[in-house]
Amino acid sequence: MLDYAVELTRTPVEVPNELFTQLREHFDESELLELTAVIAWENYRARFNHALGIGSGGFSEGAYCPLPERPVEPTT
Repeated sequence: MLDYAVELTRTPVEVPNELFTQLREHFDESELLELTAVIAWENYRARFNHALGIGSGGFSEGAYCPLPERPVEPTT
């Protein structure tokens, strides 16, 4: 799903058929449509705000849940 979001964010958009095949293993057609719409909307919003120089309004300060730190796995 994250690979799909990355591909939809690039210009030009070119989603490989292999990625669609992988997505269809986990999502049905309506879910894939909804996922695509959400990613496209977030891209629209980000580009719109960037074009107009709209930055953070500071509304999320303290209003988010940070992810717990992951333990560092030793490398071998």
